[in-house]
Amino acid sequence: MAIKCKRFLQWVVCGGGLFLSLCAASRVPPLAAETLSEETLQFPLSPHSVLIYDEAFNNETDARLILFDADHNRKLGQMDAGYYPNITVAPDHRNVAIATTYWSRGGHGARTDVIEFWDLSSLRVTSEIVLPSTRLQGPPTLYHLAYSADQRFLYSHALTPAAAWTVIDLKTRQVVGDVDSDGCVQMIPSLTRRLTGICESGRLLSVTLDENGHEVSRQLSDVFFNDAVDPVFVQAIPTPTGVIFLSHHGQVHEVDLSTAAIKLLPAWSLRTVADQAWRPGGTQLGAIHAARHRLYVQMHIGGNGSHKEGGKEIWVYDTQSHQRVARWPVNTQLYGDVIATHVTADDHPLLILATSLSKILTLDAVTGRLLPVKDGVGQTPWYMVNP
Repeated sequence: MAIKCKRFLQWVVCGGGLFLSLCAASRVPPLAAETLSEETLQFPLSPHSVLIYDEAFNNETDARLILFDADHNRKLGQMDAGYYPNITVAPDHRNVAIATTYWSRGGHGARTDVIEFWDLSSLRVTSEIVLPSTRLQGPPTLYHLAYSADQRFLYSHALTPAAAWTVIDLKTRQVVGDVDSDGCVQMIPSLTRRLTGICESGRLLSVTLDENGHEVSRQLSDVFFNDAVDPVFVQAIPTPTGVIFLSHHGQVHEVDLSTAAIKLLPAWSLRTVADQAWRPGGTQLGAIHAARHRLYVQMHIGGNGSHKEGGKEIWVYDTQSHQRVARWPVNTQLYGDVIATHVTADDHPLLILATSLSKILTLDAVTGRLLPVKDGVGQTPWYMVNP
């Protein structure tokens, strides 16, 4: 009876939260203290590494850029990116420039626009350049921030609401000034000192700069689309010689920017007579694997106004014959719609898809076979680019 009472007393006392000597036998040893460690990434990074732009709509002041290893299906780290950042990778692939905005009181107060330069091996800020408070803030594309080919200049898109291109001299670390883009948007670098934007008139505007970052000449292309009939997405897809613009109705407009004159190639269609209900949509519409001559586009069934909807299938095209060679359906009930598509550039390419349910899908870019799925990479992964 005494033993039973003793056990009962032990249960009552310990259950009440008093740590007396009577309860010594029931104590759990304390956990070992944790320490933080830091690793330096080894270069070159895997060709299957990708930078994922993650914009949380419920917390727009706290975007981030995630470095993701598709070989091992894991995050390697992340970079803080502020409010609606614009992002570009340096030509030497060792640094990332992030143009962003901060307010002194979080979401309000004194505004500071800045370009931060991040080292990809340590994922730390190494320097910054303060910008005029005119930076374009909006959904991401590849062409809101761009380096010149020789890494002498950095170009930042401005919107006040007048559109302009801000030129930053990376040698002097000073803002040179703005180039008037005449209402044309995006900022596609080509040759050594040329920027090209897309205009509401259906033309392209190219501006050539001198060695000090000042305008020396400009030219307009011929009209290649009708904004009232079939507008194009501003999210251009880079090619080895220029870019491709996709239209809302699935027309492919390829632009060659590798020569002094802008060259518009004949347009072709993503759709056959039987596919007229299908359209491209999302934020990063597609990607090109240059060596394999493949274009990957996310497609959905829609109509006028559905251009922001994600894809239900990935359609694959031969860029030389302009023929569709594959259709890869996506289980959107399980994974969500595809809102961003990226392909790695190596000999064994992976197709990496970001979805509306914040999942990252990795496919064999040759066969379409689904590889392991990564859950919860971010809240709203919107854009991807190889580091």
